[in-house]
Amino acid sequence: MKQCTLKDSFTVSGKGLHTGMSIQATFKPAPVNHGYKFQRIDLESAPVIDALAENVVETTRGTVIGKGEARVSTVEHALAALYAAGIDNCLIEVNAPELPILDGSAIEYANKINEIGIEEQSEDKNFYIVKQKLEVVDEETGASIVVLPFDSFRIDTMIEFKSPIIPNQFASLNSLSRFKDEIAASRTFVFVREIEPLVKANLIKGGDLDNALVVYDQPMEQDYLDKLADLMGVPHKHVSELGYISNIPLAYENEPARHKLMDVLGDLALIGRPLKGYVIATKPGHSINTTFSKRVRREIKHQELQAPVYNPNVAPVMDVNRIRQLLPHRYPFLLVDKIIEIGSNYIVGVKNVSGNEPFFQGHFPQEPVMPGVLQVEAMAQVGGLLVLNMVEDPEKYSTYFLKIDNVKFRQKVVPGDTLIFHLSLLTEIRRGCAVMKGYAFVGEKIVSEAEFMAQIIKNK
Repeated sequence: MKQCTLKDSFTVSGKGLHTGMSIQATFKPAPVNHGYKFQRIDLESAPVIDALAENVVETTRGTVIGKGEARVSTVEHALAALYAAGIDNCLIEVNAPELPILDGSAIEYANKINEIGIEEQSEDKNFYIVKQKLEVVDEETGASIVVLPFDSFRIDTMIEFKSPIIPNQFASLNSLSRFKDEIAASRTFVFVREIEPLVKANLIKGGDLDNALVVYDQPMEQDYLDKLADLMGVPHKHVSELGYISNIPLAYENEPARHKLMDVLGDLALIGRPLKGYVIATKPGHSINTTFSKRVRREIKHQELQAPVYNPNVAPVMDVNRIRQLLPHRYPFLLVDKIIEIGSNYIVGVKNVSGNEPFFQGHFPQEPVMPGVLQVEAMAQVGGLLVLNMVEDPEKYSTYFLKIDNVKFRQKVVPGDTLIFHLSLLTEIRRGCAVMKGYAFVGEKIVSEAEFMAQIIKNK
């Protein structure tokens, strides 16, 4: 799957939920590997903030990202719409410290994206693939985010409040393609009892019954309820009428749960990569959502490239017979058993390291270790198959390596290990020369890496 961006720019305008300011935000196409970035065009030097979890500076009533003195708040609805649409790269220019609240949902963003269209780009998507259970728990609140291995993406959200109006609700999204129809129109919500503290905290200056659901679930004195209504500039309501207060009817019976699902999705976008996994969010909030995203970001920083997924039950793209047709190597120097994946600019190969390998006789008899130079050779052979796969009549060509740089060995490779190689092009092939970066994995750990320059030569 290729990375995607917008086909053209679009702009949304409205007031800020917390500042009450008149705000304009413009969403622009961006180049490959750009990610999501916000630019404060109202500030001197127009600082750019990467929409990544490590840049989250506050989560009290929305997700706030910042860099230095520059901040942008309430980013989660826009990010959820971009993420669900499969957009990887976008620059958002905004002239205020928050995005406009619009109607309190993501539906305007989703509609604009649908109108403008999406453009496929040249680079492959870089997924974060969940391979084992990941869990973040807040013992104090009982909130948790659990993500399980899954071959695509799914999210279930459960919310619970001490409220007769919203006691327990559940929402689910089985496919991101259904976000616009099933989730995007869900509005933010607030309890009547929270309004006065928020007003005293100098927040929700732009909140009204057109951009939020107000939940009246605890009877109070009529005078106090009237006072809150005056604070919000809305008609008075009788104290006995519990329920939702809104100028617009509920979009869905479980609209609050669906909105919380949207928030989770927007905060997961801060991982910086599309995620493959099954997300189960219990009593989620921006704090625990972004805590989970920060954990994944730390793993990504620790190991920039994830180990490829290897399922031995799936038929290979190239078996050893096809490999022998393309490579001139034979026993004992053919060091690739099969190719399990080939993309436009990358390849994944497998080498099963047996105790019968001939090099173990002398390296070393009492402590068999695969020589690092042979790991590099195996990597180079996989890279050769990538290059040969790009030419017509590959059997008529050979690849010769001109240069090997930045070789690193991180861990021993011993009998019983399965080596998985990932080779990718660093540049386009020019004048028959290819520059590649290679990694060798055992399990989830990188055991060696190197950079190669190879030349394609037609056989005589």
